[in-house]
Amino acid sequence: MKLSKTNYLVYRDCAHNAWVKVHKPEIYHAEPLSVFERAIIEIGNDVDVRARELFPGGVLIRRGDAAGTAELVAARTPVLYQPVFETERYTTACDILVWNGAGRAYDLYEVKASTSGEDRKAKDDLYAHDIAFQAHVLSENGVPLGRLHLVRLNGDYVSNGTLDLTRLFTREDFTDRVTPIFEAVRAEMDAAHDLIQLAALPAPPCACIYKGRSSQCTTFAHINPEVPDYSIHDLTRIGTSPKKLRALVDAGILSITDIPADFELTLPQRHQVEAAQRRRPFVELPPLQSFLDDIAFPVAFLDYETYPCALPRFAGYAPFNHVPFQFSLHVLMHAGAEPVHHEFLYTEAHCPDAPFVAALKATLPPEGAIVVWNKPFEKGINTKLAERLPAEQAFLAAVNERIVDLMDVFSEQMVVHPGFRGKTSIKWVLPALVPRLSYKGLAIQEGATASETWNAIVTGALEPEEAREAVQNLLTYCGLDSLAMLEIWRALQTIVADRDIREAG
Repeated sequence: MKLSKTNYLVYRDCAHNAWVKVHKPEIYHAEPLSVFERAIIEIGNDVDVRARELFPGGVLIRRGDAAGTAELVAARTPVLYQPVFETERYTTACDILVWNGAGRAYDLYEVKASTSGEDRKAKDDLYAHDIAFQAHVLSENGVPLGRLHLVRLNGDYVSNGTLDLTRLFTREDFTDRVTPIFEAVRAEMDAAHDLIQLAALPAPPCACIYKGRSSQCTTFAHINPEVPDYSIHDLTRIGTSPKKLRALVDAGILSITDIPADFELTLPQRHQVEAAQRRRPFVELPPLQSFLDDIAFPVAFLDYETYPCALPRFAGYAPFNHVPFQFSLHVLMHAGAEPVHHEFLYTEAHCPDAPFVAALKATLPPEGAIVVWNKPFEKGINTKLAERLPAEQAFLAAVNERIVDLMDVFSEQMVVHPGFRGKTSIKWVLPALVPRLSYKGLAIQEGATASETWNAIVTGALEPEEAREAVQNLLTYCGLDSLAMLEIWRALQTIVADRDIREAG
């Protein structure tokens, strides 16, 4: 059984998960790819195809055609796209190989759908191991290798309405990053290859037992069945406290309800544990009261939907800048008033910036609080809109000054509910505080699906009837987001008013 580059990278993250992927694909793929995961794959494919234009005239290799690749390499074909290489133990496909006549060798170019401005250290380490794996397999095939390059999107590039590929992409020489880890990668490759030959899953637990929930492998529950669904791994920010997590695991404490009272935790973690153990909410009334008192009428509950476009589609956009295409707004003019709902959805193929801001100006009250969930997102969208629409800078700056983040109530632990499970997402908070409202049953239940639905509409991928249905689905989903904030705010008002709920402790 040959080890692929993909499975090697899975092994580096979790060896047990790599074994399950190879031997139990029905378990590894039990959960279908999410819309977000499928979008990431499609974005990667799109970026890879466009990057080939930097090296025109190449030959595209058929999937799995190692023999055809070998013939083209022997003939010193100048440019190869997706060449395939195999040994007795390993298999890989490269993105682009370019013959360097001066060096009498092939330069390798690995293409990534990421930007040059993102968190570099972890990504660069991953990419270096990725390239090193390929380099080993190519070397075993007798391919003369020159320099090893990474091609990725330039985070500083801003489109003028057309794509300048020479500026859109960066080409970085990774040879000096790969060389120091070359031998270590070979040892890892051998270990990973040997592991996937095993007839049985290695004894649990997997290494992810010492990681927070968001960092665990995809088959963690299968590999570690003794870990409960709501466990110590769900403690808020436990992933940043590896010693604390390790101490609990090594003591055999896995359920969040079994954490002893004398175990050292941060105050937010302790509140979460107590809420789970007592099966009732923890409420800090004074800060919650103060937070709610600072929300001035009229109150506008505002939610944006956006599309993160990897390849800039409009002038003024950089790679992965979000295209704001929709908002929903519920407005309460005064206490006791009935909410007024406004909504905007742009479904043309042109840039929605100006219509989006015009609709905001027409529907937002000129004063009062603007309540959002996770304010860095909406404020960031407004800041980028102001950069692209200088005439609207004053309006958008004023909007940002009025924004209040309802998520602060939960991230700052003013209210801790056992149903939150340490999460602060509206998808967790809503069913716990307002159980009569739910995203379940909606055609669109989260933002990634909303983004991809909009993209399908504006790119003409849907038939007219499908597009009309998709528009209604988008309006329903975004409308629930702003309504959910309104109803959560009302639930918090009720908590403060209900003096039967006392400050915990």
